[in-house]
Amino acid sequence: MPEIFSASKQKKVDVSMQERYPLASFLMHPNGVTFETRESEEKIILFLRRHLITNVPWIITTIIMLLAPIFITNTTVLDSVPSNFVFIFVLIWYLITTAYFLESFLTWFFNVYIVTDERIIDIDFYNLIYKEVSDANIDKIQDVTYKMGGVVRTLFNYGDVLIQTASEVPNFDFLAVPYPDKVVKVLQDLRIEEQQEALEGRIR
Repeated sequence: MPEIFSASKQKKVDVSMQERYPLASFLMHPNGVTFETRESEEKIILFLRRHLITNVPWIITTIIMLLAPIFITNTTVLDSVPSNFVFIFVLIWYLITTAYFLESFLTWFFNVYIVTDERIIDIDFYNLIYKEVSDANIDKIQDVTYKMGGVVRTLFNYGDVLIQTASEVPNFDFLAVPYPDKVVKVLQDLRIEEQQEALEGRIR
C-alpha cells in the first residue's frame, strides 16, 4: 500500500508536528495512541475527531453563561433578593456552567473515529460511565462517500464520511472530520490492499 505506508519525508514532518498536539482532530500513523480491543500487530492509520471549529458554539455558550451573573448582579433585578440567596444562586449557576463545559468538552474529546489496517472503529462517548464502541473489518466495507457543504465546512475543510458495510452495524458515520477526501482515499487504499491480501492468501 504505497500511499499509506511509504509516506514522503514532508508528510512525515507534518504528521510528527500534528502528534505534538493532544487536541488534534486529524492524525495519520499516530504514536502513543491505542484502544482497548487493539490487536498486537494492528497498526493505526487514522485517528479522527470532529473538527475543532465545531466546538465554537458550546464555547461561546459557556462564555455567555460565565458572564451572565456579572451582568445580572449589576442590575436592579435582584435588589429585592437577600444577598445570601444571590450568592447561592451564583454559586449554583457556576456549577451548572462548569458541568456544561466539562460535558461538552469530554463529549468532543472522547468521541473518536479510528481506522486501522484491519478495521474501522467508532467510539461514541455518552458520559463517564457509558460509551459505545462499534467496529467493522475493512473487507466488510461496501461503499465510502463524503459530503461537505456550506461556507464554514468548505472554508475549514471538514465534512461527513459515510461508510456502508456488510457487518452487524451497516452504517458508520464519521461526522464533521477534517480532510474528508483524504479519509476516503485512505479507506479506498485499505480496501484495495485487503482485496490484494485476500487474493494472495495473506489475510491474518
